[in-house]
Amino acid sequence: MRWKTPASALLALAFLIPAAPAVAQAQSPGLDAACQTVERKVYKDIRSLYTIDLDTAAIVEVRLLAARILHEADTNKLTVLPGALQERLNGTSDDLRAFLKTDAQRIWTTDLRIGVGQTMTGAGVNVRAAAQKTLDTGTVEAFLAYLNDGVYAARALDCAAQPTPTPTSQPTPTPSASPSATTTVAPTPSSSDSAGASGGDGGGLPVTGADTATVASVGGALLLLGGAGYLIGRRRRSRFVA
Repeated sequence: MRWKTPASALLALAFLIPAAPAVAQAQSPGLDAACQTVERKVYKDIRSLYTIDLDTAAIVEVRLLAARILHEADTNKLTVLPGALQERLNGTSDDLRAFLKTDAQRIWTTDLRIGVGQTMTGAGVNVRAAAQKTLDTGTVEAFLAYLNDGVYAARALDCAAQPTPTPTSQPTPTPSASPSATTTVAPTPSSSDSAGASGGDGGGLPVTGADTATVASVGGALLLLGGAGYLIGRRRRSRFVA
């Protein structure tokens, strides 16, 4: 006989019938592999869910037990158990009952071992050492203790041992000189100007322009007067001799 009840309906019905009483304990936050604070993943011991006698229990009770186990397996993201259990839920009641009696806990233990091994990927020295010790022990109790507490304690040690990153000092950009007002540079006097400026006893400037023309006119007039005086004087001398 095959059951066609949807798994979601079974799961809802499963929580209407409480399992073994358990005290819920608030878990403190832990660190993930990147040393970020996260909520801890709690691995429930599915053995505590076995509150019925699988040999004599009604099929409804068997399927409710299977639904509770499937919920925990999905919550913990186990590797093998969710698919195997869902396959039995889709099968016959006898197959499901036999699976819960003989295979479910064995596969669950294998999934816990896989979970312990997965925490070693890229982990620090403390996590790797604690995980290897757990795998060497090989018991369900050791797996649960490590996954619920041990890995977080070891990870805290690894994160605390990491060096604090030193902020890289950025070079302060040197402010570029802002363009200032244009500065007019006085032209350097040429050699000809220097020579003219240094002429004469007083080192004065050469006479140019209208002053030069006046001097030339006066000089010409003096020359004419001198020539005229020379001629007059010579003529008088000639007359005196005669």
